[in-house]
Amino acid sequence: MANGYSDQEPSVARVSVVIPCYCCKSTIRRALESVYLQSLRPAEVILIDDSSPDDTLSFLYELAAEYSKGWIKVGSLAVNSGPGTARNKGWDMATQRYVAFLDSDDSWHHNKIELQYDWMERNPEAVLTGQKGLMIDVASSEVRTLYGHGDVKFTEVIKKRLLISNHFSTPSIMLRRELTFRFPESKRFCEDYELWCELCCSGLKCYSMDQPLTFCHKPLYGAAGLSSHLWKMEKGELGVYSAMREKRKIGRVHSCALKAWSLVRYVRRALKIRYSSGPQ
Repeated sequence: MANGYSDQEPSVARVSVVIPCYCCKSTIRRALESVYLQSLRPAEVILIDDSSPDDTLSFLYELAAEYSKGWIKVGSLAVNSGPGTARNKGWDMATQRYVAFLDSDDSWHHNKIELQYDWMERNPEAVLTGQKGLMIDVASSEVRTLYGHGDVKFTEVIKKRLLISNHFSTPSIMLRRELTFRFPESKRFCEDYELWCELCCSGLKCYSMDQPLTFCHKPLYGAAGLSSHLWKMEKGELGVYSAMREKRKIGRVHSCALKAWSLVRYVRRALKIRYSSGPQ
């Protein structure tokens, strides 16, 4: 046993893992290790450097050389374009039946791929599975808990629920590679939510998982400068509703109602961050 896991080589899942990278030398190794230690290891990992101004790209090639030949592919964007564009490039490079996304500063539970992959193989009507991310300390017990196939429940997320609130964090997502949809190019806020909504509003089936299998190592709001981007994130969400209306997935009245609800939640979130930070 090593780190509490079996030393036996795992079987391989027909999954391509796409990780957008931007100045991520301090965190990418942890993300990669969580992929490599999966109980059912993905067939390939695709790292896409989003035109980092430092030596991230050369570092990614160094990391690739530390693993089995061909397991890690490295790509890059000539111009910094945001994570959605980087994910699209990795998606286009993928060769496996499924594509899973992970962020360079997040990580996965040991059983994540196995449980998700097995369920999607048995439920071909599902085009996407995922969950909300769990903010976690690396020492937390959730990291060590091992789940069996009967321990994780998958529940369909219908259009109405998803439009009201995003039920999926991008590092939790696994979807079918053959989908023709893509992330909005060069959009930097809520580009992922727009894709999930387009899939769901197109009548495709998306499911959420009820166990913590995706770990975020920073708070979702109010940390690492994220609170300063809160309004940009809100504008991104409002843009999702505009995009769904333009694509005739929802009507004008529905779009206006969703925007109003989104603005109410934005004000609540902003006030919560303001008061939790104490006197300025």
